[in-house]
Amino acid sequence: MKVERVYTKNAVYQKFEVLKTNRNKRHRYREFFVEGVRNINEAVRGGWPVHAFLYTKERPLSGWAQEMLAAVPVQTRYELPYCLMRELSEKEDTSELLAVVGMRADRLEDIELSDNPLLVLFDRPSNHGNLGTIIRSCDSLGINGLIITGHAVDPYAPEVISASMGSFFHVPVVRAAENKSVFGFIDCLRQRYSGFQTVGTTAHRQTPLTQVDLKKPTLLMIGNETDGLCGAFKEKSDVLATIPMSPRSSASSFNVGCAATVFFYEAVRQRMQAQSCRED
Repeated sequence: MKVERVYTKNAVYQKFEVLKTNRNKRHRYREFFVEGVRNINEAVRGGWPVHAFLYTKERPLSGWAQEMLAAVPVQTRYELPYCLMRELSEKEDTSELLAVVGMRADRLEDIELSDNPLLVLFDRPSNHGNLGTIIRSCDSLGINGLIITGHAVDPYAPEVISASMGSFFHVPVVRAAENKSVFGFIDCLRQRYSGFQTVGTTAHRQTPLTQVDLKKPTLLMIGNETDGLCGAFKEKSDVLATIPMSPRSSASSFNVGCAATVFFYEAVRQRMQAQSCRED
C-alpha cells in the first residue's frame, strides 16, 4: 500500500472527479465513488473491493476513519488538502473519508437464488432517487436480485448509492444490456423452478395485486416512471397486476418507488402467511 499526496487538481484529482460525474469513464475504469459512513461500512462488510481511500490531514480523523484506514487493505491512500476534499464531497459537512471501489461484473447467472426466488426487474429507470429507493426496498424485504434493463440511469452513480442508504452493497444489481439475455434468463428460471411466473406491473386496471399468487417463484417487472413497462415485457408477463386506488382518490397511481415497495411487501406478506399456516 502506498500513500500519494495530491496538492492540486492534477490528473489524479481529475480522475476522482470523472468517477463522480462521468458515467462512461466510470465504467471504463470499472470503479466508482463511495461517500458516507454507512455506505463505506456496508461496502466493506459486503466484501466489495476497496481500491483507495481519500482523506485530509488538515482535520483530525475520527476513531472510525482511523480504524477503517488501519483495517481495510487498499492499493493507495490519497492525502488531499481540505479544500479539495470539500469539492469532491457531496455533503454539506465535508466527509472525512472517501472511497474508490471496484465494480462487479454484470452477470445474471451470478444472482444467488433461493429455493423459492423472488426477483425484480426495473425497466429503464430514469430517476436516480427512485432506483436507490427500490434497491433499499429490495434489501429490506429480502429480494434475491434486481435486474435493470434498457437505457437506464447508472446504478453506480453517487446519487443512487446515496439514496440506497448502504443497501446497494447487499442487493445483487445486474444491468442487462439487451432484452434477449433477460428472456433467456427467464426461460432458464421456468425450467429450474416449477410454477415460476412473471408478473408485470401497471397503473391501469388489471388484476388486483392481492389476487395474484406471489407465493410461487416470481419475477416482478416494474416499469419506467413515465412510460411504464415496455411492450416486450408486457407480452412476456404471465399476469399484469395493479394496486387498486381509492375511488375517492385524485391520484391515478403511486410513485414508482412506493408502488414497487407495495408489491414487494405483498409478496413477502403472502409468503410469511403461507409459512405460518404450514407451521400450524
